Amino acid sequence: MTKRDLIEIVAKKANLTNKASRDAVSAFVASIRDSLKRGEKVVITGFGTFSIRNRVERVGRNPKTGAKITISSRKAPGFTPGKTLKRAVR
Repeated sequence: MTKRDLIEIVAKKANLTNKASRDAVSAFVASIRDSLKRGEKVVITGFGTFSIRNRVERVGRNPKTGAKITISSRKAPGFTPGKTLKRAVR
């Protein structure tokens, strides 16, 4: 499913125009992104939790040369599905 597909489904199920649905979906995604930027956790009950995960520094290899390189630590977004979503997918 793409963002465009999601916008069309929201428009049909909520009886909205495509423009209103696009604005709603964009606002939803932007609010999650902004919360994660601030370091906050986003919990959507029945769906899951979006959070920031810290990746530690590690040693890797350059696939072209085989030389060892150090991969620096960084933050990455993460998602943990909720119980309801897990049951629905099974």
